[in-house]
Amino acid sequence: MAETRLPAVSIVGIPGRWKTTLELSCEIERRGFTGIYVPSLCDALGFCQELAHLTERIRFGTAIVNIYTRHSYDYARSAALIHELSGGRFEFGIGVSHDPMNSYLGVTTGKPVSDMRDFVSGLRSARKVGELPPVVLAALRDPMVKLAGDCAEGVVFANAALSRMDHSLGVLPDDKRSEPSYFIGNMIPTCISDDESAAAARNRKTMVSYMRLPNYREYWKTAGYAEEMEAAGAAIDAGDDEALLAAMTDRWLDDCTLFGSASKIRERVEGWFDCGVRTPILVPSSATGNQMKAFDELIAIYD
Repeated sequence: MAETRLPAVSIVGIPGRWKTTLELSCEIERRGFTGIYVPSLCDALGFCQELAHLTERIRFGTAIVNIYTRHSYDYARSAALIHELSGGRFEFGIGVSHDPMNSYLGVTTGKPVSDMRDFVSGLRSARKVGELPPVVLAALRDPMVKLAGDCAEGVVFANAALSRMDHSLGVLPDDKRSEPSYFIGNMIPTCISDDESAAAARNRKTMVSYMRLPNYREYWKTAGYAEEMEAAGAAIDAGDDEALLAAMTDRWLDDCTLFGSASKIRERVEGWFDCGVRTPILVPSSATGNQMKAFDELIAIYD
């Protein structure tokens, strides 16, 4: 029997529970998971700097930080610092976020692909900062995937459709797709429960905020879910939350998230590995508790 491949995980630092969350990160390393990736919902770089000190072997990174909120030179200094402190275990994941979040932050989304190209150029040209870590671009649609293949050491998706991944990875140059050190990851919402309907309901709630983003709906349309996305758009326009949840069909949810029993989750994670995603990044939620409960459930299925 083939050995089970452990995924990476996404951990969110929560005010008031920073120490507990960092202790959890050390347990994740001890259990043999392949990486820890920190989203922009918290101080991702600050959290990663702590991981550089507290962990010893596990790879970790930002997934992602927003390029519009800090100057490339300022980011370069922080990223190089963490890279050195970690002994080269850090991956610097960067992205353009989305218009609603950028508007909330008071920054303007420009032209994502050209802005990202300029930002990476700024990182590379930063002087006297030390050695930079591998740069990983957040991507979803083809132009950003292509840019990741052109100018970065990796690409990370979020909420991508398994059925679309062969196409998306086909946009990468052959040498990048076949190079073992080139990072290919995907953040996958995950809920583990023998009550599959409860797990699916939890993931639907998780995915509501993404469904409200036009860029995601356009991506999912190209992935074969035009009917679902049209229904979702109409529900959003009407302010009908129940109709929005109903637009998230089981077929779509199963293609973009993980939910159900331990055996089903393990099997589906293997499917993500098999499709070419070297680093599936599970983003755990619990049908009956908080993030800590979700990690208890995740650790148990690989114990």
